[in-house]
Amino acid sequence: MFDSGATVGAALDAGGADLSDAQRQPNGVDLTVGAVFEQTEPGSVRRDGKQVGEREELDTEDGAYRLEPGTYVVRYGEPVRIPADRIGFVLPRSTLLRNSCTIDTAVWDAGYEGVGEGRLDVGHAIAIEPGARIAQLVFAAADHDGTYDGDYQGEGL
Repeated sequence: MFDSGATVGAALDAGGADLSDAQRQPNGVDLTVGAVFEQTEPGSVRRDGKQVGEREELDTEDGAYRLEPGTYVVRYGEPVRIPADRIGFVLPRSTLLRNSCTIDTAVWDAGYEGVGEGRLDVGHAIAIEPGARIAQLVFAAADHDGTYDGDYQGEGL
């Protein structure tokens, strides 16, 4: 069962997010664009570790990121706190999809806290303003053992 947008909003408020009324949806909370990056060097995923490739933060032009087709990394604008009895999923807003773009984010485990990131796939050129709402975070009840204590705990805070 998924939680209400009010429940998700309350958890983000407790984590220090400064949500606008427009971000509070019936079934979740909209996440905004904090920054957009282009990966410039390879990363690695090994059995004994991982490394995120170097990336460059993109500049805006006339107040917006002007993105050509390709793959980017977006840092969301809000700190997130996933409650210990929940799991978080991030889905693209429909306007992003209607503009031939999508966003993917890994599962956010119970107990995760940080300013997360997602992969932004641009299928057709688009202009996206910083602070624009591009994704929606939803929570679901989760039966689990323990809470998140990985490398990305506290990122961006």
